[in-house]
Amino acid sequence: MSRDDRDKKTPKPKPQVTLRRLYSLAWPERWTLLLATSFLIISSSGSLAFPSAAGSLLDGALNVKTGAVDIARVDRLALALVGIFLVTAIASALRFFIFSRAGERIVSRLRHDLYGSLLSQETAFFDGQKTGELSSRLSSDASVLQTTVTANISMVLRNIVQAIGSVTMLMLTSSKLTLMMLTVVPPVAIGAVWYGRRVRKLSKESQDALAKASEVAVESLSGIRTVRSFAAEKKELARYGEAINASLELAFRRIRLSSSFFGVASFMAFSSGAFVFWYGARMVANAELSAGSLLTFLMYTMQLAFGMSALAELWTDVQRASGAAERVFELLHRKPEIPSTGGATIEALKGAVRFEHVQFTYPARPDTKVLDDFSLSLDPGEIVALVGPSGAGKSTIASLLYRLYDPKAGSLQLDGIPFSSLDPQWLRRQIGVVAQEPLLFSTSIAENIRYGRPEASMEEVEQAAKLANAHTFISTFPEGYQTLVGERGIQLSGGQKQRVAIARAILKNPRILILDEATSALDAESEHLVQEALERLMHGRTTLIIAHRLSTVKDANRVVVLEAGRVVQSGTHAGLVEQEGLYKRLIERQFAA
Repeated sequence: MSRDDRDKKTPKPKPQVTLRRLYSLAWPERWTLLLATSFLIISSSGSLAFPSAAGSLLDGALNVKTGAVDIARVDRLALALVGIFLVTAIASALRFFIFSRAGERIVSRLRHDLYGSLLSQETAFFDGQKTGELSSRLSSDASVLQTTVTANISMVLRNIVQAIGSVTMLMLTSSKLTLMMLTVVPPVAIGAVWYGRRVRKLSKESQDALAKASEVAVESLSGIRTVRSFAAEKKELARYGEAINASLELAFRRIRLSSSFFGVASFMAFSSGAFVFWYGARMVANAELSAGSLLTFLMYTMQLAFGMSALAELWTDVQRASGAAERVFELLHRKPEIPSTGGATIEALKGAVRFEHVQFTYPARPDTKVLDDFSLSLDPGEIVALVGPSGAGKSTIASLLYRLYDPKAGSLQLDGIPFSSLDPQWLRRQIGVVAQEPLLFSTSIAENIRYGRPEASMEEVEQAAKLANAHTFISTFPEGYQTLVGERGIQLSGGQKQRVAIARAILKNPRILILDEATSALDAESEHLVQEALERLMHGRTTLIIAHRLSTVKDANRVVVLEAGRVVQSGTHAGLVEQEGLYKRLIERQFAA
């Protein structure tokens, strides 16, 4: 049983994303962040100096004993304040600049590593995932983490420094007022913890809802021609609207919770401030405190209140990021069932392939057996055609040969060496595939042809195109080989895409070739050109042909007939036509059609 099967039957709890794990993303930028922190301390120190200077400015403006104005002292303090503001502004700008650059590098590295992890996963993983959801993890979730591990680090450190500094200065100014003011902090802190947990849960649900909306959009846009052909624009818009509304409702719940918390916290903070101001005014009236000291105290109180409020909001962002990080870390650290690299290679590959008593079920459909005790041997250079009704397991055999999946039982061997012992990347470089609907990337024709050999020269690209009967039509384009093919090759016809795919396979020069219904969707003229190119491609290579058309199987060295995942007939085309059996019936139906 695969890991995916076990996970479905016994779901495991997701690992909790701790702050330490979250901020480990910032570790590669630690020295840059340390430099930014030094500027943060300078700017925070400047902010802490301002209330004390302002209080001294007021006391200097009014001599408490004589009531006279000390103009010289006022001028000196005002000039000092300007200097403090200048240093603070420069340090704040440098702090923001350095933290922001570090943040961009962190999120770029995260997206790169996450995308690399996704590319390394086995094919079965993608059978249970949707492209839109994975795309959402790369974009929106990564952006949330960027803010948390950089900008929020800056804000958290700044507000902690200011909070600690403010409390210290408050105690030095008036310990009695400070103790009275601090009575409001514990209940606010307890409320913030409770609130943060609720927000984390809601944020996780909201991110999942947004990912589902992204799934719908990607699915509709990628299949826009199908949507058009069924005039289903309104239906798809309604589907997307439902997904967005689900996310919107979760956002509203989070907003209601935030509004309630901040309302209560603000009331407690301002009420305590008003109480402190009232009591401080009485102390000034009783000559227990100077007016400047009261102003200093009130300004430090405001700094502390703003700092605590900002920390509460930042705590919310951290909880939101924790929700987004759960899925990101789950994908980032997932170990693929089939590794991408690692294993043996064969120095002098002959191309002998052997399936021995293979049994296979797709991980997404574990109860449906696709191959049942399947055995097949392909000798080096032999051309073997697989035929059979739909669902017989033909394309599955090709997927196993390419090692997109591993069999549940039995084994596959290449030149006598088990597939599981071979380096998967090396193995796939030895195999070329031409599919019924080849995927071309939205780059130039030349880049698509050299996809399997990026280092190939332009002369090699043109030679491969000539062998694939593609050079003639490519030359008719104004841009020639630099013509952009559009998304999934939409700018080319079916026959043109097939010939570009064949040129790509020729340039790759594989030892083993898989032709999966390569001519089934073409008109007669295109089929003739493609078939001619395929004959050149197959020459001297071990070839597995999956086809229904007689024209593509009649010249094979051997025809293997499948039914319900088993071999029911095997022989040459001429020999099988003379026998009563499934192959003859398939041929008769084709001629009748």
